[in-house]
Amino acid sequence: MRYAFSTLGVPGTSLARSARLAAEHGYDGLELRAHSEEPLHPGSPHADRAAGLRAVTGAGVSVLAVAGYARVAAAGEDAPVLAELRDLVRLAADLEAPYVRVFPGGGDLPEAEADAHAARRLCAAAPFAARHGVRILLETHDSHRTAAATARVLDSVGHPGAGALWDVLHTWLGGEAPAESCRLLGGHLGYLQVKDVASARELTPLGLGAGVLPLAEAVARAPAGGWLCWEYEKRWYPEAAELAGGLAAGREHLVRLVAAAGQAERARRPGSTG
Repeated sequence: MRYAFSTLGVPGTSLARSARLAAEHGYDGLELRAHSEEPLHPGSPHADRAAGLRAVTGAGVSVLAVAGYARVAAAGEDAPVLAELRDLVRLAADLEAPYVRVFPGGGDLPEAEADAHAARRLCAAAPFAARHGVRILLETHDSHRTAAATARVLDSVGHPGAGALWDVLHTWLGGEAPAESCRLLGGHLGYLQVKDVASARELTPLGLGAGVLPLAEAVARAPAGGWLCWEYEKRWYPEAAELAGGLAAGREHLVRLVAAAGQAERARRPGSTG
């Protein structure tokens, strides 16, 4: 298993500093928040992108994903959304990142209308992404917070350039068990975003294992050799503890969960003596 954390947890931090934090605490990659508040975003010039890639690779880590804010299920014309998707794909390609994160953003639209918007735009953008060696991942979030809703869109897209990002918090808030989320996402799944909170009403980020989310069950279903990314929402909860102080413990917790899942899987195999 490979481990990453989102720069949402270290808002405004230089890419060099984020990469050093990852390397120093045993993480393999970074999920980069692609917003104008941050060092790199779709409007960044080529020189900044090249310098950012050097900073990351020089620290011995990689960019897992560019976390964009395109809303593919939103009302409105397709052209601005598709332009935003192409810009995010180009940024990911320049950073040698395999994934772009996008949101549904369907708001109060009727389900069928939101699904149609998302599917149409992802169908249009997926081939462009694939040509750049990038996969656009629709996050389980907002109007499509469950795997059932996300898979409903992706099943109709049917292109390898589009997939799913499983945010464990949102599927849990949507009442979906991890086993069901994993089954529904199936081959659409790109990677998992993990986090922890105190309750469905208290979403201030906590250290992994300190809250109520079913992380063990979710991690047990992560694809072997895939990625687990800790999304610690410090940007939205400034009162939360600093992420840097919890990075080592967070990774250790994930390593324990992965090891326990492996042991349980071996115990289930025919002929196991336990």
